[in-house]
Amino acid sequence: MKAARDARRRELRERRRALPAATRIAAAEALAAQLLALPFSPASGAVAGYWAMDGEIALHAWQLRLPAAVRYCLPVLCEDDLLRFAPWRPGAPLAPNRFGIPEPVVARDALLEASELGLAVLPLVAFDASCHRLGMGGGWYDRTFAFRNAPGGSPPPWLVGVGFALQQVDAIERAPWDVPLDAACTEQATFMGTRE
Repeated sequence: MKAARDARRRELRERRRALPAATRIAAAEALAAQLLALPFSPASGAVAGYWAMDGEIALHAWQLRLPAAVRYCLPVLCEDDLLRFAPWRPGAPLAPNRFGIPEPVVARDALLEASELGLAVLPLVAFDASCHRLGMGGGWYDRTFAFRNAPGGSPPPWLVGVGFALQQVDAIERAPWDVPLDAACTEQATFMGTRE
């Protein structure tokens, strides 16, 4: 299963990196509309996005259209191999983490736990219509949101995977540690998940 997942990751990462800049910009705008139309899109509280890298679909258009009472956060890698989330606004200081991904420069006590979020938007390499997600393989999001797999582990936060429409595949075999998404959004469509 690991070899097949790795091959799929390589292929789809190459496909999304090959998209022209104009296509990426238009897709980010269309994705923002899909995210804001979600039935559980919050009017206040904290939401998490990510810093787009390696051809990932960008979230800047969504961030700029969020209601004024919503705090936008970026993930921060922590020593316990979990993500915490730091409020961030454009222009606030960033520093690269060990993978070279920019993270907000904030004090440890300014970080939010995953359970404090109302919504988390997750990057993905691939997804299927049942809202199963294939990530980069490091397990950061699955470990961070593992409490959602416990009995009674329903939202919040709502978990939404995002990518380009070309990242949709027929089916992704779900591993026991995978945390199901509540929705998957692309520039073309929204897919609603069902908790298993």
